[in-house]
Parts: sequence; C-alpha cells; structure tokens
Amino acid sequence: MTKFFNLKSIILFLFFFIIAASFIFDLNNAVSFEMIKEKRQDLQNLVDANYILYFVIFFIIYVVVTALALPIAVFKTLLAGAIFGFWNGIILVSFASSIGACLCFLLARYTMRDYVQNKMEKYIDKINQGIQEDGVFYLFFLRLNPVFPFFVINFVFGLTNFKVRDFFLISQIGMIPATAIFVNAGMQIASINDISEILTLKLIVSLSLIGIFPLIVKKIYQYFKK
Repeated sequence: MTKFFNLKSIILFLFFFIIAASFIFDLNNAVSFEMIKEKRQDLQNLVDANYILYFVIFFIIYVVVTALALPIAVFKTLLAGAIFGFWNGIILVSFASSIGACLCFLLARYTMRDYVQNKMEKYIDKINQGIQEDGVFYLFFLRLNPVFPFFVINFVFGLTNFKVRDFFLISQIGMIPATAIFVNAGMQIASINDISEILTLKLIVSLSLIGIFPLIVKKIYQYFKK
C-alpha cells in the first residue's frame, strides 16, 4: 500500500513540477504568434516533404502537451491549422486534445481520487450525485466555453465518478466549435496579431449560451414534468 502511495506521490509531483517549470521558463515564448508567422513557410515546406510522418509526430506531441497541461494550448491549435489546413487540422486537434484530456483525467483519478474522497466524503458524495444527474451537461458547457482552464476541467472531473467514455465523447463534441475557430485562425495567421482578435467577448458569450442551452431545456422539462 505504501509502495503505491509513494508511486502516486512521485507521479503527481512530477506532473506539477513539469507544469511549474513550463511557467518558470515561459514556454509560451517557444510557441507564439510571432514564431508561427515567422516559421510557417519553413514548417510548411518540411511537412509537405513527408506529410503523414509529421502529422503523426505533431499528433503525438499534441497529446503529450495536453496531458501535461503545458500552457501553449491555443498556439499549438493555431499551428495545426497553419501547417495542416482546416479539415486535417480539426481532425488532428479534436482527437489529440480529447485523448490528452483523458490522460490527464485518468492521472487525477489514479493519483488523487481515493485521497480526496476519503478526506471530503460528504462533499464528494454530493458532487458525484450532481455529476450523475447533470454531469454531461456541465462538461458540455465547460468544453464549449474557452474561458475555463482546460487542465482544471480535466483534473477536477477525474476526481469524480464521471465515466471515462462519457468524458471522451463529450469532450470531443464540446470542443469542436472552438477547435474549428482556432484552426481556421491558424490558416489566417498572417492577418492576426493577438489572441484577443480571435477570442472576443461576443464569441465567448455565444459559445457559453450554446453550452448552457441543453441544461436549461432539461431543467424546464423536469419542472413541468413535476
């Protein structure tokens, strides 16, 4: 038991150490608007020389970066659109981000769920009850809204009894609109200077309304049914 506890502690420590190191060394400087603009043609030539190979490499890197919650999510999506195009970019980002999210979800479940549930049993039971009733709708809303930190959603849901299969499917569906927007922006990167030009308040509100609509409909249905 102690052995497994130590293993979990080591894994969790390394996970948060990598996240902290990425902020300390400012990983955002490694992938930025300026870098994508400057290197796009060189990267495009490289990819065109062996498209499938670099598609697979980029896919694997995207999964790893997402699973480790490294702070370059927006830029790697823009880069996917810039060098792989719209439809292939959406396919790559959609599946890679969902797989990476599930890995982060499973890491939280393996390393911390038992500990959290033992320490906060009363609260966790209530949360699990709410997750069982409306968890799919909450996750769908959170996935559609790009304001909520991607890593936090993955980690918190991993501490609950939410099913891995449902987590993957809802993540896949819920992230498609924002994925399409950022992949398309990557294709137009030459005319974009800042993320605020993509992530506007109007866009955030629109996606939030789409995400919360199914939950509102369910609540209204339950109200009239009673």
